[in-house]
Amino acid sequence: MNPYLIVFLLTFIPWLEQRYSIPIGILSGSITLPFGFTLQAYGLPWWWVLLVAASANIIVGVIAYIVIDKAVHLLFFWRGFERFWHRRIEKTQKRIRGYVERYGLLGMSLFIAIPLPGSGVYTGAIGSYALGLGFRKFFIANVIGVLLSAMIITLITLGVGSL
Repeated sequence: MNPYLIVFLLTFIPWLEQRYSIPIGILSGSITLPFGFTLQAYGLPWWWVLLVAASANIIVGVIAYIVIDKAVHLLFFWRGFERFWHRRIEKTQKRIRGYVERYGLLGMSLFIAIPLPGSGVYTGAIGSYALGLGFRKFFIANVIGVLLSAMIITLITLGVGSL
């Protein structure tokens, strides 16, 4: 299988995203993942890996946001969910609307960019949708966050690889 395709597909896995696909693409040799899984790293040029992984992660964010929107609207047919959703979202939005309006785009970008478990485009899409950030603002935050994350992970990988 094409190593660039593997890097692209690894980026789609929740909680792994670029945190694993970039090192797998850049480093060479075998890499042991948690739970005893071993993957072969490919030693590809870092700029191509960064481009492939970032493109895939931007696509993941867009798909996640759209799927969340459709899923929530489908669940509205269930009356209990609609009441629950509106109560929770209204409370959340009232409590943090000022922060979202003031730091929304930048805050969401940084949240997506931090390469730690629990952050990233999947969680960013859920948070953006729940906070009412809107698709356009989420898309901009997603692109900025993904590019920052890709650069951070690439620099860390290159630094570790040179050791």
